[in-house]
Amino acid sequence: MSRYYAVDVEVDLFGYTLLVRRWGRIGRAGEGQQRVDEHTSDEAAAQALEALARAKTRRGYEPA
Repeated sequence: MSRYYAVDVEVDLFGYTLLVRRWGRIGRAGEGQQRVDEHTSDEAAAQALEALARAKTRRGYEPA
């Protein structure tokens, strides 16, 4: 089964730094799932993104 996992750092309309995670099955009709975590700064969000990338790489996901 082919899956995807995407992680982005975004800023919302109110200026909050968000770490947005999206995941699901490739080729499935729905958009999958999404989780949004608020962080206090860009640096904190970047550190969380790096930690997630390391964890997902250990589980077999490959960077695109």
